[in-house]
Formats: sequence, structure tokens, C-alpha cells
Amino acid sequence: MTSHEIDYTIQGDDMQIVSIQLDPNETVIAEAGAMNWMDRGISFEAKMGDGSNPDKGMFGKLLDVGKRALTGESIFMTHFTNTDSGKKEVSFAAPYPGKIIPIDLSEIGGEILCQKDAFLCAAKGTEVSIAFTKRLGAGFFGGEGFILQRLRGDGLAFLHAGGTVVKKELNNESLLIDTGCIVGFDRGLEYDIERAGNLKSMFFGGEGLFLATVQGTGTVYLQSLPFSRLADRVIQHAPKMGGSSKGEGSILGGIGRLIDGD
Repeated sequence: MTSHEIDYTIQGDDMQIVSIQLDPNETVIAEAGAMNWMDRGISFEAKMGDGSNPDKGMFGKLLDVGKRALTGESIFMTHFTNTDSGKKEVSFAAPYPGKIIPIDLSEIGGEILCQKDAFLCAAKGTEVSIAFTKRLGAGFFGGEGFILQRLRGDGLAFLHAGGTVVKKELNNESLLIDTGCIVGFDRGLEYDIERAGNLKSMFFGGEGLFLATVQGTGTVYLQSLPFSRLADRVIQHAPKMGGSSKGEGSILGGIGRLIDGD
């Protein structure tokens, strides 16, 4: 497997953008809707599959579609190819505040497992598939970690994560993590789920009923603001159905409701 050799620049802080520079005939694959802007001379096409194995036939492509449907992602991926004579640029961004993480798959053994919505884009030749957790407990109680995406290849891939990103190197160690805070980890680490303390801590501690564990020797990427946590906070403070709203009790909140006609 040989991925296209792409160059990139990451811009911004809380809402980052990755700009991919493509030489003639180079291609980058991305999730549907991730593109922000691109130079004229880049053609794009929605395809079933990542294009890493063009000889797999129709049955193989349909199998890929079924796998992507399980993750809740679009069944199509968009392929952006430089069809012009000079270097061209296409830019992608995450759909919510956070960071973009560049991963050189050739430096981590050619494979990384990540949350099912963490993949943003990658050089053509990268295989994007799914990986079920091996243990039954992780499958039932892993939350966001039930179905993981597997990225394989020898080129660049880009993940996006919410809030601040922390890279931890484990050396035959174990780490307890909120299930939503894992972005990705390499194949040197084992993933599992365990109960979050005693019954009182489980029900009243606010940390959920179960915690994820990664153990072994390898690299794990963590995020401070999983999208699920951000969405929960937004829903808690959103106006209720029927027009009633408690708001935040601030004068600015009252002015905002007056402007809106509430």
C-alpha cells in the first residue's frame, strides 16, 4: 500500500483548518461536507469507498458502504484530485471547535484506531474501515467507543477532536478515560471498559457508569471536549419547546430575548 505524498498547513486555534497542497494527479479523500474552499483546477467526486483498493469490485464497495452506514457516516467519501499542471490547494475544517491532529501512519506501524467521527481527511491510499471492540463489555457499555474507525496506510491522515488535545505515550501502563474523551490510539494499546467505582460513585459521581481503559505501550490521543458533552450542554440551556425559557439569568440574556421578540 502506497499513499499519495501530500503536503499540508494547519491554520487557526480553536477552529482549525488544514490546507492540503496537491501536486498534479495527487488525491486527498475526505468525509462528505468537510471541504471549505479549493483552488480552481481541483476536481472532486463522491465515491463509494476510500479508493485504497480499486480492484475490490462492486461487492467489496457495497461491503464498505455497509460498514460506513454502521458508523453513522455518509456512505460516500469525496475524492479531491489535482487535474491541473501546477500545485493546487484544498482546505478542510472540523464541524465544531477543537484541534486537527496530523498522523503519519508510517511512523506508528501503519494503523490507528479512532472514534467513529474523528476522521477528517487523508492521502489517497489510506484504508478507512471500522473495527468492533473485541470484548463484549466494551461493546455494550463503551458508548462512543463501541464502533471504532481503523485507518491503515503509510501516508498522512488527519483527525479532529474537541477542545484541547493531549498526546500521551504509555510504556506498559494503564489509563482510565471517560469513553468520549478518547480520540484515537495505535495498535500497541488494548481497549476495554470497566465499572466506574462503587455504586454511589456510578450513579451520583457524574462520571458515567463505565470508564474506558487503554493499556500497554503506545500512543493515545485525548480530547477535553467530546462533541457529545458539548451537545448535552447546549441542549440543557436551549429554550424549551413552547417558547418558555429560563435562560442564564443575566442581563445580556434578557436583552437577547427582547431582541428576539420573546
